[in-house]
Amino acid sequence: MYVPRQFEMSDRAKVLEVMRAHNFALLVSSDDGGAPFATHLPVIVGERDGGVLIEGHVAKPNPHWRHLAARPEALVVFLGPHAYMSPSVYSDRQRVPTWNYLAVHATGRARLIEDAAGKDALLKRLIAIHDPAYAEQWRSLDAEFQQKMLAGIVAFEIAVERLEGKFKLNQHRPEAHAAMKAAYAQGSEQEKALAGWMERLGL
Repeated sequence: MYVPRQFEMSDRAKVLEVMRAHNFALLVSSDDGGAPFATHLPVIVGERDGGVLIEGHVAKPNPHWRHLAARPEALVVFLGPHAYMSPSVYSDRQRVPTWNYLAVHATGRARLIEDAAGKDALLKRLIAIHDPAYAEQWRSLDAEFQQKMLAGIVAFEIAVERLEGKFKLNQHRPEAHAAMKAAYAQGSEQEKALAGWMERLGL
């Protein structure tokens, strides 16, 4: 990812916050022909042994798990809040529009989890994040049905080797920050989220 120095976010806690808050991610690796292959999916972002770990699963018919088995190098993309920025925030009319956003790229190697116990544990962690009330229902399902559902997925974990955070909030144009933040604060949910990040980062 192209990350100009003024947009680089090296604070790991903030990067992880964005990953966890926007955990419907894009998993990218290469197919048998060397072309990019992408899957949109929810993931779990955790930490293990001092490193960042990403967990998720794909449907068995999705060939992505076979691609990961053959070529485990993978990229997971997280897109946080994003919004258009009008040049009206500048007093100088010789300016152009842009788009502000928070994004994280996590690169690492995938390992498949194909045993039923491992997949069940992953599903329970996903349920705990997205639908805790469903946990009891999942546990009460017929064992044969559970095994059928587990057989229909392949889980994976990615040990992150490179973590890139890009928080593009027009840091290089401080003269526009007050007007930009005020405009975002009155806008959509995405814009309000960007205004909140500007406040947190002292922009």
